[in-house]
Amino acid sequence: QQGRLLCRGMASGRRSGGGERQVLLLVLYMCVCPSGAERLRYSLEEEMARDSLVANVAQELGLSPGQLAARRARVVSEGSGQRFRLDPGSGILTVTETLDRERLCSQSESCTLSFQIFLENPMQLIRGEVEIRDVNNNSPVFPQKEMVVEILETEAPGSRFPLESARDKDTGKNGLQNYSLSPNSHFSLALETGEDGAKYAELVLQRQLDREEQRELHLLLTATDGGSPPRSGTAQVRVVVLDANDNMPVFSREVYEVRVAENSPPGQLVLRISATDPDEGTNGEVRYTITQTSEGSRQLFNLNADTGEIRISGKLDFEEAKRHKLVVRATDGGGLSAHCKVHVEVLDVNDNAPEIALTSLSASIPEDAPPRTVVALFSVRDRDGGDNGRAECAIEGDVPFSLAAASDGYYEVRSSAALDRETTAEYNVSITATDWGAPRLSARASIWVRLADVNDNAPRFTQRVYSMAVSENEAGALRIGSVKATDADVGANGHVSYALAAAEGSERPAVSVDAISGAVSVVRPLDYERERAL
Repeated sequence: QQGRLLCRGMASGRRSGGGERQVLLLVLYMCVCPSGAERLRYSLEEEMARDSLVANVAQELGLSPGQLAARRARVVSEGSGQRFRLDPGSGILTVTETLDRERLCSQSESCTLSFQIFLENPMQLIRGEVEIRDVNNNSPVFPQKEMVVEILETEAPGSRFPLESARDKDTGKNGLQNYSLSPNSHFSLALETGEDGAKYAELVLQRQLDREEQRELHLLLTATDGGSPPRSGTAQVRVVVLDANDNMPVFSREVYEVRVAENSPPGQLVLRISATDPDEGTNGEVRYTITQTSEGSRQLFNLNADTGEIRISGKLDFEEAKRHKLVVRATDGGGLSAHCKVHVEVLDVNDNAPEIALTSLSASIPEDAPPRTVVALFSVRDRDGGDNGRAECAIEGDVPFSLAAASDGYYEVRSSAALDRETTAEYNVSITATDWGAPRLSARASIWVRLADVNDNAPRFTQRVYSMAVSENEAGALRIGSVKATDADVGANGHVSYALAAAEGSERPAVSVDAISGAVSVVRPLDYERERAL
């Protein structure tokens, strides 16, 4: 009697079907696409101590602290410095340092710090903003404790004389709001508001001066902010009454306008202003000073008092301030003065490379993920303006991934072809961002993409037929050989087990196969005269 021995290798694991692919794609789509849709907004007073509470993010998002921890929630700050910390165990967002509004936003009326909360499983990016509210912790301060105003005794009532402005580092209602003048019989005070909202004070002559009667007047000027309680600062105003000087300086222009590149070196000439006085002697000699100008602009420009030349004395930065407004006073030897305005426009130079901010340095997707599956999310920004700040992104090398623009400077890294872990298990995706300035500046970043194994390979025997021999009448449980099968998958998907499929011509199997090793053994004595082959 003849029979045939058949063996089958079975791998544990489960092949993902088409329906599961569709569900996976839907989940990824729902998790990634809203990445820019949610925005958290909070408000915090400046000077709060380190680790001060900002908000309970878990409560805001409707998530439990356990869900935040499971999704590996973390804070990704925009720009330089990590000023916020998220405790995933409690969902509490705190500050990492004492925030000084005057240091962070010295040139801005409002002060907002941006951050992002990144969550995984599913991937989600939530933007947030923290408004730093001003605290009235600075008093108005005059640049000098005493200012001298020289006024000709022939000046008519109603004449105005600009005074040096006080400066208050606070903003809004906590900033400078009002000026007041000590009671006197000659002057009142007029308040003016500039285009930038700054308050200026001018002396208004109410009664004509008489030098022979009084050579000098001493007044007290007080600057007050709008805080509660208000803070104030004072300066002495010494009015010097001059003898008659019947001509005042006259500028060649009322407004000077000039453009300067932001990379201009210190000492470079910006322009030369000119005022003339037809008087003779000291009454016709003109000297120039800068007045009614912000402290930031004063530090960037130097005015030659004798020649009227304005030169650069600091580092101009288009990204910090695009325009500067100066007020120049020309005063002759007799004390008469005139004013002109100088408008300096700063021209952008391509001095900032694009910045790439990755939400993660590595990612993992199943090898059977369909094309256009989102792998990672990143943002690109360039602090320059115009073409200098416009950037384009690309993926380097021949890899099965592509970029898709999301919104507001965000991009998605997507798969662009079928993937196979058994061919390539991981990819180093290199991203470049290049601006359109001259010269063009670029930045690079890399993300590792690992392919997760899917049970897409069946076991394979090393031979199609195995031949084994045994003597008749041998006792049971005698090993006569082994079979071997391999699986290209890994982990549980690549683990192979063995089982006897069928033994033809016998009710009781004569042999067995070990499920783990594949060893084949005779389990009962065989009779050569009855069965010569199985």
